[in-house]
Amino acid sequence: MRRLLLAAFAFAALASTAPAADPKLHPAPADYKAVVEKAYAAMLAKQNPDGSFAPKLGGPGVTALMAAAFLKAGKSPDDPLVAKCLAYLETSIQKDGGVYNEGLANYTTCLAVMTFKEANAGGKYDKVIANATKFLRSLQDGSADTADVKFGGMGYDGKGRPDLSNTQFFVEALLAAGATKDDPAVKNALTFISRSQNLPGEYNDQPFATKATEDDQGGFVYNPTDQANAKSDKRTAQGGLRSEGGMTYAGLKSFLYAGLSKDDVRVKAAVKWIRQHYSVTENPGQGQAGLFYYYTTFAKAMTALGEDDFADAKGGKHAWRVELFAKLQSMQKPDGSWANGNKAFLENQPELATAFAVLALGYCQ
Repeated sequence: MRRLLLAAFAFAALASTAPAADPKLHPAPADYKAVVEKAYAAMLAKQNPDGSFAPKLGGPGVTALMAAAFLKAGKSPDDPLVAKCLAYLETSIQKDGGVYNEGLANYTTCLAVMTFKEANAGGKYDKVIANATKFLRSLQDGSADTADVKFGGMGYDGKGRPDLSNTQFFVEALLAAGATKDDPAVKNALTFISRSQNLPGEYNDQPFATKATEDDQGGFVYNPTDQANAKSDKRTAQGGLRSEGGMTYAGLKSFLYAGLSKDDVRVKAAVKWIRQHYSVTENPGQGQAGLFYYYTTFAKAMTALGEDDFADAKGGKHAWRVELFAKLQSMQKPDGSWANGNKAFLENQPELATAFAVLALGYCQ
């Protein structure tokens, strides 16, 4: 007993002397809590009786994001708002294992897998996650023609027109569910993601990459098949495709989550582009469009990169967590929600913008 007491005292002493988070690199805990609780109150008032959030925007997608955001912010699966979200998501589980209502099967199932994983206390959702993961694998474009630019990519419903956004969600969901970096589905997805980078060479043989401007080199594009679409607003005057902030952080995050080294040429090129375009005021290449999606992918990728004091291309240092928190704090509306004045990607809807904002804030702790 005496040894147990001594061990307890020793542990308490260590805990009490543990260094606090560096205030130069992290927001003050009291400020963080105030912003999140204000957002929580706003969303609790907006939650539908069935537990959903904005189901017309994409079935269970926004609800999954909202639950994941507040779980990341420290709420428990038993929290009233989160528990109602989870109950609603359970009603959207289909016989094939997917979590969707009408359409967007890949997108909403990926979000649901990540949310159920965060809430999986005691293995409650083990079977749900396994079935959903099996469903996601069935959607991947695994055609025999590995030279096809679409190979390994994912769209909103899986097969069909793929894009980097849906593919990065697919990779994150599989890895969250326990897939390894050597998993064939992950490796195939990384093939598509590599072909979405403005980096010609071993990993990308697509024509658009060879036409990248100096400003675009190393960054990522939303849809590499746009290179063949003369009407696409993503094309540059040189015939290449424009790199975008949200997509570049999505690509970098996927590489790092899947275990690629920081010395990998693809990772180094992406980080170089980010150093040249670092911003918490806009989504580089898109301005205010998709800003809250950008904040979430920015926060996840920067966390994975592990540079708390990030240096831009001019040598300026950025305590990115402090800067991102301050920006989101300044954008929070009086009622506690967020909304994008730019209507692109439906971020003018407070439920969607707030879910992204709170999720991004969770990485600022």
